[in-house]
Amino acid sequence: MSLFSSSKKREFFTPEQQELMVKAIQEAEKNTSGEVRLFVEGKCNYVDAVDRAKEIFFSLKMDQTKDRNAVLFYLAMDDRQLALFADEGIYRRLGESYWNDKVKKIIKSFTKDDYTGGICSVIYDIGDALKTEFPYESSDKNELPDEIIFGN
Repeated sequence: MSLFSSSKKREFFTPEQQELMVKAIQEAEKNTSGEVRLFVEGKCNYVDAVDRAKEIFFSLKMDQTKDRNAVLFYLAMDDRQLALFADEGIYRRLGESYWNDKVKKIIKSFTKDDYTGGICSVIYDIGDALKTEFPYESSDKNELPDEIIFGN
């Protein structure tokens, strides 16, 4: 089974919503060496969304950033599942409770049908944490693309 379906990719957000999310990623990465990616698909093929996020994270080679400070925001829209998967560099510095709190914040927005707002807000929060733990240095470069990845 391929990571990405060969069938036509569904888009779950309007172009304007997508633009806001990409802008959030770019802003979040502006003052840090950290990286944030957003992966959206319809169905999660795993019981636990974290397992799917982990598979995607490694398939996208997000573990190969210089400081091991990449974060994947995973959404399975039809199944109403989500996960944040952070590489060891940033995960250890912030601790499990930080990530659990961010998931709770996302769910709170989602229960109000504010998907774009919830996604953007948490991406900005992650950017602030990355800026604190991995501040931007003049030698930093954008190691991963900023666009949203749409799965099946």
